[in-house]
Amino acid sequence: MVFPRPILAVVFDMDGLLIDSESLVREGMVQAAANLGFEMPLTLCASMIGLPDMQGVKRIREHFGPDFPLENYLAEERRQIDLLLAEGIVLKTGVLEILDHLDQRAIPRAVATSSSRNSARKHLTHNGIFDRFGAVVAREDVERHKPNPDPFLKAAALLGVAPENCLALEDSHNGVRAAHAAGMMTVMVPDLLEPTDEMHDKCVLIAESLHRVLELVDAADRSRQ
Repeated sequence: MVFPRPILAVVFDMDGLLIDSESLVREGMVQAAANLGFEMPLTLCASMIGLPDMQGVKRIREHFGPDFPLENYLAEERRQIDLLLAEGIVLKTGVLEILDHLDQRAIPRAVATSSSRNSARKHLTHNGIFDRFGAVVAREDVERHKPNPDPFLKAAALLGVAPENCLALEDSHNGVRAAHAAGMMTVMVPDLLEPTDEMHDKCVLIAESLHRVLELVDAADRSRQ
C-alpha cells in the first residue's frame, strides 16, 4: 500500500503543480536580468521555487550584492513575466482528471500556495477550476510561509480534516518540506526541480505525473472498499 492511511482530503500546491507557470516565471526572471546587463543563474531561480515573493527578493539581493539595481530589476521582472503570462497559464496534465475523481469520491480538496490570493483566483478562475476547491490558502492567509507547515495546516483546518489524513501534492522542495512538517502524506510531482534524497525521505511517493497520482489514489480507494 503506497498510502499509509485513508485519504480523506487532498491539498494541492498551485504553481508548477496545478498550473504550468514555473518555467514562464523563470524565463521572465532571466530575461529581466539580461536586459539590465546581469546574468541570472538558473540555480538561483530554482532556489526560489515555492517561496513567497519577499523571500525570493531577499535571495536576489544576497546574490547580487548592494550595488544591484533591485527596484529596476523587480519592475522589469514583472514586465517580462506579465508579457509571458498575457495569454493565460494552462493547466498541468492530469489536473482535470484527478479533480473529477475526487468529485466522484466526494473527497474535499484545497489549494495551499505561496502566491497571492489575487494571483490564485485569477489563474484558477481562468482555467475554470477555482470553484472546485473548498478552500484556497494564499500567502496573505498565514504569517509563516513554506517551508513552514502553516499553509498546509490552515488548509486542513478549513477542510475540517486532520493533517495526517490529507494527501499533499507538491512540485517544489520547499513545498514538500512544508507538507511533511504538517504531517501530511506527501507526494512530489516534479516540475523544474529534480527530487533529492531529502525529497525521497519526506515523501510517500515521487510521481512522474498527476496521472500516476490518480492511478494510485484510485487503487487505494478500491483496496479499501
